[in-house]
Amino acid sequence: MTDSLFSASLSLSAVFAAVLTLGLMLKFWLGSRQIRHVAQHREAVPAAFSHTISLAAHQKAADYTLAKARLGLLEMALGAAVLLGWTLLGGLAALNQALTLFLGAGMAQQLALLVAFVVISGAIDLPLSWYQTFVLEQRFGFNKMSFRLWLADLLKSGLIGALIGLPIAALILWMMAATGSLWWLWAWLFWMGFNLLLLVIYPTLIAPLFNKFAPLEDETLRARVTGLMQRCGFSAKGLFVMDGSKRSAHANAYFTGFGAAKRVVFYDTLLAKLSAPEVDAVLAHELGHFKHKHIIKRIVSMFALSLAGFALLGYLARQVWFYTGLGVQPNLASSNDALALLLFMLALPVFSFFIAPLFAQVSRKHEFEADAYAVRQTSAQDLATALLKLYEDNASTLTPDPLYVRFYYSHPGASERLARMRGMAPTAA
Repeated sequence: MTDSLFSASLSLSAVFAAVLTLGLMLKFWLGSRQIRHVAQHREAVPAAFSHTISLAAHQKAADYTLAKARLGLLEMALGAAVLLGWTLLGGLAALNQALTLFLGAGMAQQLALLVAFVVISGAIDLPLSWYQTFVLEQRFGFNKMSFRLWLADLLKSGLIGALIGLPIAALILWMMAATGSLWWLWAWLFWMGFNLLLLVIYPTLIAPLFNKFAPLEDETLRARVTGLMQRCGFSAKGLFVMDGSKRSAHANAYFTGFGAAKRVVFYDTLLAKLSAPEVDAVLAHELGHFKHKHIIKRIVSMFALSLAGFALLGYLARQVWFYTGLGVQPNLASSNDALALLLFMLALPVFSFFIAPLFAQVSRKHEFEADAYAVRQTSAQDLATALLKLYEDNASTLTPDPLYVRFYYSHPGASERLARMRGMAPTAA
């Protein structure tokens, strides 16, 4: 290794370790703030909610938030340790060498490296995933899954991931090797095309493998929802009820699909808890995202960010110091494309974490805009009562730490959200 290469490699190792440490410290500080703030406000319901939220519900939300936050701290520590193990401590290098000795260089070895990495990473994450579902969620009455269903979901996800992911990985690896220095552009175009296709086929081909989707049978509610969508100039392929209650007591509603394939999906748990006007208000909020073109904006942002990411990967994949600086000695006589993909995937979140608040801020802004649209189409009172029911039903704390909210929350906190809603006119647009 030349002096300049050694220097570049050492510099990357030092920067990577420093940024990882700084990010971990920031995450622990923010998590600790959240834990202290929620615990300090556990004993009293905020004045703005004292007539609508009981002390027992408030304390349950606080306890649930604290339990999740403490588990989150453990996940952060484990994640950082695993990341160091894969990179600077040589785990990925050892796995790559072992597979090269067994399979030789070539496409089979590279695909085997990707598969082995995914399987090992999944196995490491499995105990915490099991704990979250069968201990934490069970403790607060949210888990409705049997171990058999949890295991079936795991196997289905793995099989679907293999059937879809392996051909995609093979094609991208082929592009990296066969399409020259602009491989990243062709790979980006393919990746974006695949994501758009997935938006179309997911509702009808993939989602039904995990849940049952039945047409909305309540004729009164169907008429209300259809009338609301017509007033908003929106059409969907169908209104469906999903059996979310077989996995969780959490409630939700969402739009899925793309273009003519869009459909409205209500969790059965949501319909059991909200009145018809409140369902209207929640749906109007979702319609607000479409009215303000938030979905298109997010897709365009994803296109732009992924293009930048593929271009950066195209550059880094040709730099030896990128591999050595992250703990891997590349094979100069054969392709290292799978290594490049994995190292980039591992390193990118370490650096991008610090710009996460910008994306969270944009998301919160979109939520305020969707709320305003919903109030104009329905009423502030119906939306407020619906949101309060969902906050209570999902045990979402009413007293999060403000700085934690600014850094992490994609949706505004309840106090800020409802305070803005009170000043909105309920007249229809």
